[in-house]
Amino acid sequence: MRYFLDTEYNGFGGALLSLALVPEDGGEEFYVTLDCDAELDPWVERHVVPFLDMVPEGLVSPRVSRRDAAQMLAQWLAHDEAPDIVADWPEDLAQLSMLLVTGPGMMVPVPPLSLHFVPLHGFSTAANSTVPHNALHDARALRDHVMGLER
Repeated sequence: MRYFLDTEYNGFGGALLSLALVPEDGGEEFYVTLDCDAELDPWVERHVVPFLDMVPEGLVSPRVSRRDAAQMLAQWLAHDEAPDIVADWPEDLAQLSMLLVTGPGMMVPVPPLSLHFVPLHGFSTAANSTVPHNALHDARALRDHVMGLER
């Protein structure tokens, strides 16, 4: 199955704040928000943090640790024997990959993943999102755009 990815993080190279995966078939979505102990980047504090919980009722959850987020992601991906993850920004793929790492030489168990970077010059997920700078809504906008290009 193909999944469309978006993340929000605390400024350039900063800590992961939220991650969303949206399946191409419209099935169950994954959304998680993480604890952040670091001082927030002012832009992120204004444009991202207020919108972290603007998701459907069943997907709102308390902020979790990185380890818990990694375990939740692994459990969610376990049903698919070969997930194909699509992102339009390289940092999204980096954030997802680093979330899988739980310690020195350790990672959560996931099936073999394909990671696809699809540069979409001139397209902005935030500009086309119902709730800009919310990972879930941005991932949905990415899915809709990519699938629209394929029709």
